[in-house]
Amino acid sequence: MNPDAHQLWKAPRWALAILLAMLGMLGPFSIDTYLPAFAAISQSLHADPVQMQQTLSAYLFGFAFMNLFHGALSDSFGRRPVILVGLVVFTLASAGCALSQTVQQLIFFRAVQGLSTGAGIVVSRAVIRDMFPPADAQRVMSQITIFFGIAPAVAPMLGGVLSEYWGWHSVFWFLVGVGVVLIAANVRLLPESLHVRNRQPFRIGHLMHGYGLLLTDPRFFLLALASGVPFNGLFLYILAAPAYLGGILHLHPTQFFWFFALNIGGIMVGSWLSGRMAGNVAPKNQIMKGFRIMLAVSALNIVANLLFAPQAWWSLWPIAVFAFGWALMVPVVTLLVLDLHPDRRGMASSLQAVVGSVANGVVAGVVAPLVMHSAVWMALTSALFLAVGLVAWVWLHQRWPELGDPRREAVRTVG
Repeated sequence: MNPDAHQLWKAPRWALAILLAMLGMLGPFSIDTYLPAFAAISQSLHADPVQMQQTLSAYLFGFAFMNLFHGALSDSFGRRPVILVGLVVFTLASAGCALSQTVQQLIFFRAVQGLSTGAGIVVSRAVIRDMFPPADAQRVMSQITIFFGIAPAVAPMLGGVLSEYWGWHSVFWFLVGVGVVLIAANVRLLPESLHVRNRQPFRIGHLMHGYGLLLTDPRFFLLALASGVPFNGLFLYILAAPAYLGGILHLHPTQFFWFFALNIGGIMVGSWLSGRMAGNVAPKNQIMKGFRIMLAVSALNIVANLLFAPQAWWSLWPIAVFAFGWALMVPVVTLLVLDLHPDRRGMASSLQAVVGSVANGVVAGVVAPLVMHSAVWMALTSALFLAVGLVAWVWLHQRWPELGDPRREAVRTVG
C-alpha cells in the first residue's frame, strides 16, 4: 500500500467507499436505466429489434475490450488521471447518445460509453488496496459492495420514470448529469493513491511482460474463476427473470420487485458481514464459509425443484441465500487477486474484470436462453457455475495453502 495513505485521505473510511462505489455504479446505471426506454427509442429512431440489441452489445463489447487496458494504464499514469479521463469520455458519450438522430449514431456512442465506463470500476479496486492494509481494505470493499447492490434496483425504476414523463432522451441526459457530478466530486476529493515509486514504465515490451506474468500465473486464473464464475449462479436468474418469474412462478410484473429486493438484501447483508469478519476470521476460512453456504443452498434448491412444483413463496429464498454467500466471500477473493503481484494491481484488476465479463457474456448469450424455461435446469446450471468456482478455490488452496493465511497477510501489508 501507499506509505503516505494516511495523509492522502483523512475523512472517514466510509466516505471513500461511497466515492468509489459511485464509480462502480456507472456500469449498472449505463445499462439498466435505458432498458425501460427500449420501445420508445425503437419507435423514435425507427430501429428494429436487432438494431436495439446492438445498442446493448456495442456497450458490452466496448466495456469488455477496454477492461484489458484501464488497469495497466493506471499502473503507469496513476489512478486519478485514468478515472478522470474515463469520466469525461463517459459524459461526452452520454451527451452523444442523448443527441443521436439515428440508431447507428446511438450504437456508436453506446460503444464509446462502454469503452469508458470500466475505468472507474476497474481502477477503484486498485485504489482500495493502495490506500488500506488487508483487513481495512476488505471492510471498504464490503462497504462498496453494499452500495453497489442498490444500483440494479434503482436504475430501472429511474429509467422508467424518466422515459415515461420526459422521453427517452432524458435517460441519457440524466447520465450526463451523473457524469458531471462524478467529475466534480473526483476532481475535488479523489487522491492519487499510486505512489510514484510504484509506477510502471509505459512501454509495450514492459506491458506485454506484465500481461504475460499474470496470464501464466495459475494462481491468478484460479482466483479469477473462484470470484467471477459463481456470480453467474445468481446472474443466470437475473437474466432469466421475465421467463422465470412470469412463466415459471406466474408472478405479475408488479411482483418482480420481491425477487430483486431479496437478492439485493442478500448481497447487502453478506457484504456487511464480510466487513465485520475482516481481521477476525482468516481470509481462507471466510471464503470457504461463503462457498459452503452457496453449496448447501444450491443442493437444497435442486432437490426442492425436483420434488415440488416451483412456487414463489419458497423458490425465491434459495437465490437470495446464494447471493448472501457470494457477497460474503467475493471481497476477500478480489483482494487476494490484487495482492498476487502488488506492482501490477491495476493490471490484475483489469484481467479479473475481463474473466468476469467473458463469463457473463457466455451466460447472457448462450446459457440463459437454453435453460430459462425450466426451474430444474436453472437450479442445476446455477450449481454448475458454483462448482467451477469451488473447484478452482479448493485446487488453489491445496496447491498454495499459504494464500489467505493471516500470517502471510501481515507480510503483504508492506507491499
